[in-house]
Amino acid sequence: MKRRAFIHSSIAAPAYLAVESRGESEAGAPSAGKRSALIKNGMIAEMPLEKVLERYRYDLFEDFLPFMDRHVIDHELGGFMCNTDRDGNNLTQDKSSWYEGRGIWVYSTLYNQFEPKDEYLEVAKKSVDFILKTEPKNSNECWPRQISREGEPLSTPCDDIYGDIFIAEGFAEYAEASGDRAYRGKAIQILEKCVGMYDQPDYLPDIGQTYLGREARPFPGARIIGHWMVFIRLCTQLLRRQADSKIEGLADRGIDAILNHHFNPEFDLINELINHDLTRPENEYAQLVYTGHALETLWMVMDEAVRRRDKDLFQRAADSFKRHYLVAHDHVYGGVFRNLQNVNENIWSLDKVLWAQEEVLIGSLLIIEHLGEQWAHDIFSEMHQYVYDHYPLEKHDLPLWIFSADRKVTFEEEATRVEHFHHPRHLMMNIQALERIRDRNGRVSDVFA
Repeated sequence: MKRRAFIHSSIAAPAYLAVESRGESEAGAPSAGKRSALIKNGMIAEMPLEKVLERYRYDLFEDFLPFMDRHVIDHELGGFMCNTDRDGNNLTQDKSSWYEGRGIWVYSTLYNQFEPKDEYLEVAKKSVDFILKTEPKNSNECWPRQISREGEPLSTPCDDIYGDIFIAEGFAEYAEASGDRAYRGKAIQILEKCVGMYDQPDYLPDIGQTYLGREARPFPGARIIGHWMVFIRLCTQLLRRQADSKIEGLADRGIDAILNHHFNPEFDLINELINHDLTRPENEYAQLVYTGHALETLWMVMDEAVRRRDKDLFQRAADSFKRHYLVAHDHVYGGVFRNLQNVNENIWSLDKVLWAQEEVLIGSLLIIEHLGEQWAHDIFSEMHQYVYDHYPLEKHDLPLWIFSADRKVTFEEEATRVEHFHHPRHLMMNIQALERIRDRNGRVSDVFA
């Protein structure tokens, strides 16, 4: 069946001019003295803001969510069967602790921040009930990664904490949706457990294989940008709803680690892995920059700075975000690479995952909203055009977007997973940011006024 057609404006080069308003010269113009988050005539990404919003809403509410409802959500037993192809066939009915936590967060966020539909809450509740079937019995263990459709563990407890933090993030949002604050307490309990595991000097010795392959040397107790990232994101969301000095302290600790220890002044980039004591390793790991995580982490630091109303922190993270984008940008084919394995030798993994591109769209729009920077407009415009030219599958008469591809984002007939976290998060966050910009008549926010 033919899918709804959208035409993405394609203009060769962005030509943004951030403007100072001269007053209400036309309907909807920013008021006098306020810097604009838009160029003249209400444009962003070389399109009218409402057109960008329309496309985002379509991708979330008419493309992604209906596919999830028909093919991925297990309405009978609860949870998400993400190993599903583009025709909606469940390649397996197994589930994952990672994907359960992420899905709980997505549907609880839809309920809390978009529309309190019973069906959103029901999806989240059934996933919560499902994942609790495999809750670890020991206080120092994580959930198993793989779980059967019925809720039986198919693997041993995870060695890393990612799945548990995603579950905690889901529980924190579900606490608000359900009105049951016990889930906030459970989220904090999981967070504290995970920090305790992360602080062990022998934690996750094989972490280097994630970035450098099977031959990577062991690195027990490494400090990991991807871990500070998920800690800070959970902290920000918890703190937005209720003050907590311990959680604030963990956010402080993460920000300090990222900006003052993982940051490598030799090349003005953030190392993914450093020593347990926060010193820099004297081996190949000192050359490793996982640009995908760096870009993702930096917008999360910016969002925490918004919560704190800390302009200096926001500006520092924004400047580093720009630097990482410029380094990761593929000047030949567009988009960004996610993994710089060796800075001095300029060795990259050349795949183009969707999530890394979407982190750029989230971060650059945050900067537009709160600072109105010209360069952020340029990045958002360039990446918005690149993403919509390459990743939506509607040109192939298929639903959803490509989520993992080669350097040229070559279309492949088969796919084995539905990506149900980074993609809807990007759509939801940017819908909200664009609506805030529109509702301020294009003015930059007064968060840092």
